[in-house]
Amino acid sequence: MEVSSTQPKQRWDAELYEARHGFVWHFGESLVELLDPKPGERILDLGCGPGHLTYRIAEHGASVVGLDASPEMIGQARQNFPTVHFVLQDAASMAFDDEFDAVFSNATLHWILDATAVAKAMFSALRKGGRVVAEFGGRGNVRTVETAINAVIEKYSGSPAVSRRFYPSVGQYAAILEGAGFELRFAHLFDRPTPLEGEHGMENWIRQFSGFYFEALPADVRQQALNEAVERVRPTLFRDGEWFADYRRLRIIAVKI
Repeated sequence: MEVSSTQPKQRWDAELYEARHGFVWHFGESLVELLDPKPGERILDLGCGPGHLTYRIAEHGASVVGLDASPEMIGQARQNFPTVHFVLQDAASMAFDDEFDAVFSNATLHWILDATAVAKAMFSALRKGGRVVAEFGGRGNVRTVETAINAVIEKYSGSPAVSRRFYPSVGQYAAILEGAGFELRFAHLFDRPTPLEGEHGMENWIRQFSGFYFEALPADVRQQALNEAVERVRPTLFRDGEWFADYRRLRIIAVKI
């Protein structure tokens, strides 16, 4: 749940996140299985959010540190799991050195616009032979939603929205990892249409993950603009009485050689 320090910080509503967007860590359970944490391993959960997957890793017997740049998320994580160690840091500038057997990251790396900096930071944080196991938004992620938001923001402001997320292709991210010194062992870009909870599922999703786009608009038109964005995606993303987000995910495994 992290953004690059080169952009204004995303303000997270931790209560809304936990109440309506639990799919983030539910889908991440399979990523923990891919990580396969072992007792005694030291693991960094990069972009830990409210800490649910950090705790799952700890349950395997690993010594885990949860890191996030959001004070709201770190506060929620510490409240949820007081026995787990959480730190408030920006992943692109974290200063760990040769400390971890693995870096785990779920639904975070697309928030960090300086992907080169965070790849180098992950490389420094790992011991030789250590691994990165990560999943995040890949090329084309939420394209339908972002197209609608961009159209509405331009309509009301006269200027297109400036993207604050990085959705790379396999080739793009492979080059970033290899440039930092990693050997890429696995990469998979795939579609994962994701159900959103309740009749206001899309509105809640936009508020949580893209609300910052609307903050630049005059206060008296923000709700109207948000409603218009929701209606623009309804024909495509509302099916059989349920909202879906058009997610595309990039899952990778890389090793520090």
